[in-house]
Amino acid sequence: MRKALVTGSAGFIGYFLCKRLLADGFEVIGLDAMTDYYDVRLKERRHQMLLQSANFRAVIDRVETPGCLRDLLARETPDVVIHLAAQAGVRYSIEAPRSYLDSNITGTFELLEAARATPPQHLLIASTSSAYGANTDMPFRETAKADHQMSFYAATKKACEVMSHSYAHLYGVPTTLFRFFTVYGPWGRPDMALFKFTKAILAGQPIDVYNHGDMRRDFTYVEDLVEGIRLLIDAVPQRPAGGEGVPEGDSLSPVAPWRLVNIGNSAPVALDAYIAAIEAATGRTAIRNLLPMQPGDVQATWADTSLLEHLTGFRPATSVEEGVARFVAWYRDYYQR
Repeated sequence: MRKALVTGSAGFIGYFLCKRLLADGFEVIGLDAMTDYYDVRLKERRHQMLLQSANFRAVIDRVETPGCLRDLLARETPDVVIHLAAQAGVRYSIEAPRSYLDSNITGTFELLEAARATPPQHLLIASTSSAYGANTDMPFRETAKADHQMSFYAATKKACEVMSHSYAHLYGVPTTLFRFFTVYGPWGRPDMALFKFTKAILAGQPIDVYNHGDMRRDFTYVEDLVEGIRLLIDAVPQRPAGGEGVPEGDSLSPVAPWRLVNIGNSAPVALDAYIAAIEAATGRTAIRNLLPMQPGDVQATWADTSLLEHLTGFRPATSVEEGVARFVAWYRDYYQR
């Protein structure tokens, strides 16, 4: 039985990943801080469901706590570490940047030091499509430069990418970074558009639509995302042998066992079409409050997922209509609306 440590295990993506790993026969240790960025009861409920499995154990602590991860890895010696814990959200990073510095940068540093002392077979770390920043050449490819982040959230995640590369180079820990593209689905975060839109539409309240609706996102259904992560666990990067170059289109580092991989649906959807899917699933018409673009936001995202498909044979394919309908069904059941 392989052992996995998942940080952020009570989070939206963390819950689904732990569930997937348990179904595959992993022993899973889940670390989460249960912060109050959004309703802690939602996080507690996710952990409660995971604890129904005898192969899941929960640890409540912050990743940035000095020595927490070092001691946990030394004690558990996991085969695989998947680092999802982070302070999320583009807009909140303008209001509370220090929480991003602490959780994202300091927390990732603590993880890298822990992995240096007790190396797992594979270290996987979550990044974000926001790291592409001001790039307009689409679809976004992992090999493209990404030097102009538009929010402090994106800046902290890009910093984590380059920090992890330095550790992979210096200490040889095989490391995969993945950039997520607008993940959605049941048990999603209350601060995300789908949750806020569904809640408001069902209550007959207006929804805030930024950039007057002129936005496109590569919406990625959570179970597709988790399938990509699960398959990447077994796609362990290796430092290129002497004299061998990096294959074309591969983001593999020429000097480290390190790779960056997009996980997205590779099918950008207009915001109006996304709202229309919510209207169809709820049977209600949205009242749109059209607003200008928010600081730190970008107009469009679009993932090139050819590297993911090359490495794993998998290509996410859940349609927005299907994924949104599943979320709305969950929301109505969970909140009895």
